[in-house]
Amino acid sequence: MRIILFILLLAIALFRFTFTLPALAAETSDGAKIFDANCSSCHIGGGNILISHKTLKKEALSNYLENYNQDSIKAIIHQVQNGKNAMPAFKNKLSSEEILEVAAYVFQKAETGW
Repeated sequence: MRIILFILLLAIALFRFTFTLPALAAETSDGAKIFDANCSSCHIGGGNILISHKTLKKEALSNYLENYNQDSIKAIIHQVQNGKNAMPAFKNKLSSEEILEVAAYVFQKAETGW
C-alpha cells in the first residue's frame, strides 16, 4: 500500500512540475528579469515606495509621464533612460535593448493591472 501511495504521489509531483515550469518560464521574460534586478526595490508590484501616487499603474503613468497617452513605450523609455526626481537615470547602466525590454514589460504589466 505504501509503495502504491508513493508512486501515486511521485506521479502527481512529476505531472505538476512537467506542466508548470514551462508556463513559469514564459512569464519570466528578459524585461521581467531586468525589472527585478534594477527597479523592483522601489517599484515592487508596480507600486512606488518613495512617492506613493507615482506608481507604475496605467492611470498613474498616464498622469505623470509626458506623452504617455500618445506613445506609451517611448514615454517609459524616456523615463528609464533619464530618470526624474528620486528616480535615477539608467542610460549608463542598461543597454538600449535592456531599456526597451524593461519598458515593454512595464507597459504590459500596466495594461494588465500589475
